[in-house]
Amino acid sequence: MRIQRNTQGRVCSWFAFHLALLLFVGRRVLGELRYSIPEEVKEGTVVGNVAKDLGLDITSLSDRRFRVVSESKDVLFEVNQDNGVLHVLKKIDREELCQGSGACLMELKVIVEHPLEIHYIVIEITDVNDHPPSFPEKEQTFEIGEQTLPGKRFQLHSARDPDAGINSIRTYTLTSNEHFEVDIRQSDEDKIPFLVLKTSLDREQKNKHTLLVTAVDGGKPPRSGTLNVSIIVLDSNDNRPIFSQEIYQIEIQENVPVGTSVFRMNATDPDEGTNSEIEYSLGKTLKKKVYDIFELDKLTGEIRVKGVVDYEENDVYKLDVEASDKGTPPLTGECRVIIKIKDVNDNPPQIEVTSLSNTVSEDSKPGTMISLITMRDKDSGINGKIISSITSDVPFELKPSYKENIYSVVMKGFLDREEVSHYEITIKATDCGEPPLSTFKTLNIQISDVNDNSPQFEQNPLQFYLTENNVAGASIFSVSATDKDVNENAAISYHIARGNDVTSFLNINSDNGHITALKSFDFETLKTFQFQVVATDSGTPSLSNNVTVNVFILDQNDNPPVILYPVSSNGSAEGVEEIPRNVNAGHLVTKVRAYDADIGYNGWLLFSLQEVTDHSLFGLDRYTGQIRTLRSFTETDEAEHKLVILVKDNGNVSLSATATVIVKVVEPKEAFAASDVKSATKVDEEDNVTFYLMITLGSVSVLFLISIIVLIAMQCSKTTDYTSKYLQETNYDGTLCHSIQYRSGDKRYMLVGPRMSIGSTIVPGSHANTLVLPDRRRTSEEVSV
Repeated sequence: MRIQRNTQGRVCSWFAFHLALLLFVGRRVLGELRYSIPEEVKEGTVVGNVAKDLGLDITSLSDRRFRVVSESKDVLFEVNQDNGVLHVLKKIDREELCQGSGACLMELKVIVEHPLEIHYIVIEITDVNDHPPSFPEKEQTFEIGEQTLPGKRFQLHSARDPDAGINSIRTYTLTSNEHFEVDIRQSDEDKIPFLVLKTSLDREQKNKHTLLVTAVDGGKPPRSGTLNVSIIVLDSNDNRPIFSQEIYQIEIQENVPVGTSVFRMNATDPDEGTNSEIEYSLGKTLKKKVYDIFELDKLTGEIRVKGVVDYEENDVYKLDVEASDKGTPPLTGECRVIIKIKDVNDNPPQIEVTSLSNTVSEDSKPGTMISLITMRDKDSGINGKIISSITSDVPFELKPSYKENIYSVVMKGFLDREEVSHYEITIKATDCGEPPLSTFKTLNIQISDVNDNSPQFEQNPLQFYLTENNVAGASIFSVSATDKDVNENAAISYHIARGNDVTSFLNINSDNGHITALKSFDFETLKTFQFQVVATDSGTPSLSNNVTVNVFILDQNDNPPVILYPVSSNGSAEGVEEIPRNVNAGHLVTKVRAYDADIGYNGWLLFSLQEVTDHSLFGLDRYTGQIRTLRSFTETDEAEHKLVILVKDNGNVSLSATATVIVKVVEPKEAFAASDVKSATKVDEEDNVTFYLMITLGSVSVLFLISIIVLIAMQCSKTTDYTSKYLQETNYDGTLCHSIQYRSGDKRYMLVGPRMSIGSTIVPGSHANTLVLPDRRRTSEEVSV
């Protein structure tokens, strides 16, 4: 509550100020209403319909948080959010709120939100005659010498009436008598009664007079208070003390130390002896606060500070000082001491947060108001002038209102919760006194999240390597995305994008991104596949992102070698070869042909003689499978030799197959005859074998080329540091001599062949049989099954 104590001139200034605001501000100032109610009205008394007078929609008052804010701790008024009516909440005592006779005005703020509006209401509390005049004491005694001349004035106790205006004291009356009458002197806003002697007193006739003084106010009906006055007639002391001035004016600073001398009174009395000895005293009609702050030495007349002098409590004090002699009867002289208090800068500014939004959405636009700040300084003049600012580096600023020392905290930039989720706004208020005093106020603002960030994958595309023959139903790998938002906006679910046929053999856990294979993969059937995973958050509206997943199936040694030649009519790997006895060393007897569906080392075949009749006669090339004579035949050599050839691959656990070749040694003539007989049949058989071998090699070559092209494309998409060429070379007679092998320990692919050691490597551009390919896969993408 703001208590205003104004004279008539201040009221006029107040109206002039608001008229000026009306001209400059326009519609905002038109939001200020004025009501008038008498004091002491019952609780619930209607003051006015604020919503109707402001033109607000009554149906939206509750949603807009229509409310009244008072500057006082005591809430005297309340507004009904249903109909907008302002009514009295508790009984109002004007004299308690506004001491003095000026207009009693109370200022309220009406606040509605969405959008925020502030209107001001001024309520004038009018006075009712609810207090009778009262004297500070019930009795007052005067001692008057009989030699006192008519016209002598004696100051009576002034009555006090808390009411104002016409209800304050209007006159004093005195009971009818022949010696005295009452006279009233107007001093500022006070009426001071004096008892005036009309005719001389005669002590011998009557030594005591009893009178009744009545103070009457101007109310209807009027109320009154009485004072019993006793007059004791004394013998002659015909001179009273006299002050050099009737009114003294002095000025002191507030907060002067206790005991400081303010002023020394000096009164004179022309009488002699005890009739001229003077004692000083403060008048008994002063406000109680005066006696608490000042004291008067009755012998020296020195006025000293007794309590705390605070300009903000009272800026002027009026002391009535009496000087009495010690004559019989004593005579008294009066004067008034007016002490003006000079303000010093002893009060720091005060910062009051009237309206505050603790949480601000990160998508709020610049200019959004989040708080209303009111600043006050109890000091006056330059000491009460306030300079305000925001000291912290935040995207907020202070904007002044049309009313002095009222500011709004508004956004001056855009917010991003992912960068800063909390702001501490430090507001500094500094007055212009010397030295200046400052106050700091910190507002804590939380930034609420909106769904403005889609899920992100750390890498796109993703590559996974999966060994064939995996366990169906087991998790083979997982994808993971992150979202910078929080709570529901960051809760991510996963699914495989529509249009991918992999859903028939893959399943993804929507909560954690774990991908499960619904079947076991076969490298010989499927070497690579691609699909897309979509990550979607739970915000409104939801945001999503996808990642491309490339899966490469790694070969296992799960296929044994297959003998293509020799093959008998019943399908067994057996054959008969006839050669002339007169052949020389190095003669090609036959060639064992074999095929392995695996690749790399798993498909690289080596030949060896597992069983032979004469080791010195026949030799086997371990890489080509060619059987040649090591020497010429002799007469002692047997005519028939059995050779069992073992064909095995180079897998970690090698697989093998065997072929049996029966070599018959014949005389040259018989060999030529047999050759003529068998030529047609052998040609047909060889043609059939060659046809099937070409089909097999063609299929393997196509699949191999596709794999090589995919790998080259992937490597080229990542880097241009290497230019790799995959060389596929097949033996002319059907045996696969080169293959691609991936070494997980070295993180690279190798092209291996029969004329190189397993550990040998060459760089691109070499003419050897092994091509080293750099593996740029991340360790986290390797899958071990």
